[in-house]
Amino acid sequence: MKQLHKLASGNHHRRDDEIPTSQSSPYSPKTLKHSRSLPRSINYLFREQRFLFILVGILIGSTFFILQPTLSRLGPSDPHSSPSLSFPRNSHHSSSNFFRKPSFSGRVPAGIGHRRLRIVVTGGAGFVGSHLVDKLISRGDEVIVIDNFFTGRKENLVHLFGNPRFELIRHDVVEPVLLEVDQIYHLACPASPVHYKYNPVKTIKTNVMGTLNMLGLAKRVGARFLLTSTSEVYGDPLEHPQKETYWGNVNPIGERSCYDEGKRTAETLAMDYHRGAGVEVRIARIFNTYGPRMCLDDGRVVSNFVAQAIRKQPLTVYGDGKQTRSFQYVSDLVDGLVALMEGEHVGPFNLGNPGEFTMLELAEVVKETIDSSATIEFRPNTADDPHKRKPDISKAKELLNWEPKISLRDGLPLMVNDFQNRILNEDEGKGL
Repeated sequence: MKQLHKLASGNHHRRDDEIPTSQSSPYSPKTLKHSRSLPRSINYLFREQRFLFILVGILIGSTFFILQPTLSRLGPSDPHSSPSLSFPRNSHHSSSNFFRKPSFSGRVPAGIGHRRLRIVVTGGAGFVGSHLVDKLISRGDEVIVIDNFFTGRKENLVHLFGNPRFELIRHDVVEPVLLEVDQIYHLACPASPVHYKYNPVKTIKTNVMGTLNMLGLAKRVGARFLLTSTSEVYGDPLEHPQKETYWGNVNPIGERSCYDEGKRTAETLAMDYHRGAGVEVRIARIFNTYGPRMCLDDGRVVSNFVAQAIRKQPLTVYGDGKQTRSFQYVSDLVDGLVALMEGEHVGPFNLGNPGEFTMLELAEVVKETIDSSATIEFRPNTADDPHKRKPDISKAKELLNWEPKISLRDGLPLMVNDFQNRILNEDEGKGL
């Protein structure tokens, strides 16, 4: 046992002696490998001509960046340049303009004095709205039409379907919508007695909720908002002609009040958003308007008379026919709306033609234009029908530099041509 203990202790001392011997060895593999790392990297670059390929790549890249500015300057002005070089640039420009407001940098070409705007027109498929859209598109703006097609028609806009600056959305303004726009023309609402009496609750919801939603949109995106109100806010007026300062004489519980009071409430909302939230608003009070694209049977007196005369039917006059109206051609109204939107005055502004006609006088003009043998049929008057209606447009003349240019006798034949074509197509569709 003692011998084994001595042997183990001897081995233990021998291991202790061997450890410092190994640490003090002059051989160090790591130090030697580190000293050879730089030459091996250089050898890797020169092996298999790798360094030559690197120099060639640097030369090609330098040549491209030196010549690229010169090629870009020559590209647009070179008449023999390939179409494939310019197409990506044009396509990128048009697609990016769809998602952001356009901006002009550098020199503006001659003849371009209007910045392209993105504009939404509610009720843009209707009679007045479609003519407004035509004007905005023709001057170079991007237009988004919102319409639920209750009274609007796609046929009024079909000629714009291929235009890249036109977009049509089927939507009811009583529901919110999210868009990025510069201006809002709010026309959405049934405007003829036949249509707004069809569903009076829906009519007042459109005037109130629809206006609230569009004003909310204007507030969120900082857009200018134009409300198309109506001469019906004056009711059966006790003032003649009607000025914008006249507060009106409206029956709040009558058959027409869904439209009359709805528009009065819409004006109130517009002014509250203007005063309370700083929204830029414009208010137009539109008087009787006529022209192509009116609904054939919407109950308004001009369209009624024209359609009846073309169909060889008696002209229907309600009451004694002595009540008066003023009639403006649609292009005059569109010019007034654009002038109001582009101006700096809130309004309200009367937009109408001060030329005043009784219903019997209008019937005679229609007979002279279409069929002198047409007869007149009298029927009982409708409820709350105003006796007189004539705008005082002195405010619009002074502040907007606007007044109507087309007389009834000049504008009526243009409307008649449109109605004749549509009624003929309608009869052909029925097999008549």
